[in-house]
Amino acid sequence: MSKITTLRGMNDLPPEEVRVWNLAEKTIQKVFNSYGYEEIRFPIVEKTELFTRSNESADLVTKEMYTFEDKGGDSISLRPEGTAGCVRAAIDNDLIRIDSPRLWYQGPMFRYERPQKGRSRQFQQSSAEVFGIRSAEIDAELIILSSRIWKELGVEGSLNLEINNLGDEKTRNSYAKSLQDYFKNFKKDLDEDSIRKLDENPLRILDSKSESVQSLLKDAPDISDFISKDSEKEFNELTLLLDTAGIDFCINQRLVRGLDYYNQTVYEWKTDQLGSQDTVCGGGRYDNLVEELGGKSCPATGFSIGMERLILLMKETLELNVGNTNIDIFFVCLSKEGIQKAIMYSESLREKVSELGIRVNMGLEGARSQFKKADKSGAMFAFILGDDELKNNTISMKDLRSKSDQETLSYEELEKRIKETYKQE
Repeated sequence: MSKITTLRGMNDLPPEEVRVWNLAEKTIQKVFNSYGYEEIRFPIVEKTELFTRSNESADLVTKEMYTFEDKGGDSISLRPEGTAGCVRAAIDNDLIRIDSPRLWYQGPMFRYERPQKGRSRQFQQSSAEVFGIRSAEIDAELIILSSRIWKELGVEGSLNLEINNLGDEKTRNSYAKSLQDYFKNFKKDLDEDSIRKLDENPLRILDSKSESVQSLLKDAPDISDFISKDSEKEFNELTLLLDTAGIDFCINQRLVRGLDYYNQTVYEWKTDQLGSQDTVCGGGRYDNLVEELGGKSCPATGFSIGMERLILLMKETLELNVGNTNIDIFFVCLSKEGIQKAIMYSESLREKVSELGIRVNMGLEGARSQFKKADKSGAMFAFILGDDELKNNTISMKDLRSKSDQETLSYEELEKRIKETYKQE
């Protein structure tokens, strides 16, 4: 029988990889919680119209969604991004009417793209969303929060912030018309993708990776010429707040986000450490999305971190030494009777010190081989149950992280030592 492998672009995470992911995810969760954001969870499968209603021209909708018909004949999709699902969940659970919720979530998203470094077909995001607040202050808080995550993880020196002001709907419409008029004179120089975007959403041409299109953009109209005074005032308030907070940034007037629902402030945290997949985090305002998805008019803003790229950046820039932190005690058992006794001892210890991580070795290898396993496991102590220990109703203990001698203790003495070591009565 031929070997079954993973689907292209959908990757396993073996235990040593998971340790790095756990470090990143737990750090991000800690920062979210420290700012008073609350976790929300919602399905990975939603009605297709949830993603298409406000993103008709986005590449995500036109090229990348995993969409299929279920047994009831409904069109459903694996979520390609989290914001729409979070908005739907906030509306369904009446969170917005009751409060101005600040929410966070982590989980998998799915896009049918060409897999490459930092881009998978199943990928993970960590995100924050805020509803019901329209101000420069909340945008600043989200950017400062994201900066705090980089500091906590130790990668702040490898990320640069780019921001832009897309203006309100009137601004976008006027600017889109101006771009259409400009690019119509160069239609023969546009690639097929840009020609499609020219009719559907001209702002998306600004994000083109084509060198010929990028050269044309040098003389294209600037969105700053179309921004209203109110929008400009709000954006200036944001930049002042970022300056005050010591957040370095540059204004990139070509910056747009990959989804059609963004307006006003948008931003991306980028790195030069990962090649072409340089955006680690992106976000901005989407003040019309709640109403477009069936809720009452409500301002909203948020960001998402691409976890695969963040993990790559951590590996690229940090000296990571993430051992197995789940195991405190490793039982070395030299007989079947020793294994059985170790299982009982382990349960008794867990009753006394609930957070202990204990592994009982059950392979009956030689003592030397088992000690190698114990050391590799990351355990602090090895407990040995050989013939003498079983005969005398004792346990030998070896501190694996020091050069101290092995000790032989009664079970009562050992239990006392463990309780003192882990400071739990």
